[in-house]
Amino acid sequence: MKSHRLLFVILSVFCCSASWGQWPQFRGPHNDGIAQAESGQTKLVLPAEVSENKNIRWKIPIHDKGWSTPVIWDDQIWMTTATEDGRQLYALCVDRNSGKLLFDKQLFYIDSPSPLGNDVNTYASPSPIIEKGRVYVHFGSSGTACIDAQSMKTLWQRQDIPCNHFRGPASSPILFEDKLILTMDGADLQYQIALNKNTGETVWKTDRNSNFKDLDSEGKPKQGGDFRKAFSTPFLMEIAGQPRMVISSSYNAFCYDPRDGREIWRIDHGCYSNASMALYGFGYVFLTTGRGRPVMLAVRPEGEGDITKTNIQWQSDKGIPVMVSPILIGDLIYFVNNSGVISCLEAKTGELVWKNRLKGQYYASPVYADEKIFFCNTTGDVTVLRPGRKLDAIQINTLSDGFMSSPAVAGNALFLRSKSFLYRIERM
Repeated sequence: MKSHRLLFVILSVFCCSASWGQWPQFRGPHNDGIAQAESGQTKLVLPAEVSENKNIRWKIPIHDKGWSTPVIWDDQIWMTTATEDGRQLYALCVDRNSGKLLFDKQLFYIDSPSPLGNDVNTYASPSPIIEKGRVYVHFGSSGTACIDAQSMKTLWQRQDIPCNHFRGPASSPILFEDKLILTMDGADLQYQIALNKNTGETVWKTDRNSNFKDLDSEGKPKQGGDFRKAFSTPFLMEIAGQPRMVISSSYNAFCYDPRDGREIWRIDHGCYSNASMALYGFGYVFLTTGRGRPVMLAVRPEGEGDITKTNIQWQSDKGIPVMVSPILIGDLIYFVNNSGVISCLEAKTGELVWKNRLKGQYYASPVYADEKIFFCNTTGDVTVLRPGRKLDAIQINTLSDGFMSSPAVAGNALFLRSKSFLYRIERM
């Protein structure tokens, strides 16, 4: 675990200044789905066994529909939700200790939302991001807002950031220094944009330098919007003392300087509809390519320009997920694909260590805490594994509702947002 402790130190410079007990953004304090006690704090203790009648401190209904991951700061839990028709977009705040709903406000009303065209996504899938005193909520091009976490007043909002999300928004915002960075990967436009987190004003905007290969002789797409859009969230890291932001998008993966949006390098991978978030460890960026031919790439992140032919250390096509983000624990990468195939790879070589199948379908990304990996499927199963070079299933639990949102961990509690409820799970 030495490499992970070093990575925690590096990422703390760029991520929200969160301590043990906070889960400030999608994939947690360090962007990687891992929760652990900080130096000098008590070891995390999370239950492996859970049911509707065991180890649930509270459970509350969440109205309408949204897949955003709960984000947590001190005693507040924030989420978004939306009506199924996408007209009404809400921010919610729940008291972490009691489960009481503290705030439930419609922030935006959309006259004519674009149809989703599927039942996998929602109009409230991007996760909020929270820091001390402020929470930022994002609904793609439908609206972005900053809310004072104490007064619950909206400090600023934007509805002028265009993008045809086609299948709905899903990329979550990230914070870097004084910037809120948004990802707009649509059927029409693909770009990154940074807003001043205090005022909402645009700081920089960078269009994707994508190498689309589905164009006709007139330069128009031969195929539909699915081949242009993506759902990924950027990953922040440090390379040679410099901040870098990496994301896999349609047909390409990119590395940017988050200070000014300058493109550093790119890789052509030829896939689309990417949703998984990148990882970093052992000197490699681990990227998944998306639909078409899902592949995991281990990329050396130094250099500039097109590094497709020079910097890919290894690649694997063994059960690679399109939607679910992988997790790196020690020197092993774990992931589950949509159909439930779970795999473990060597991080340094890409060699398959083991593979098996879990029950059901998966869209939620796993989390790791208390030496346990938690996987949640769409019918309500929560599978708990112990990481290692052999498959070690500790417990398979079933709750009454399925999961599309990724879990959150704060202190000794696991927070699970199902399709209809929010659970606080801890040892009772």
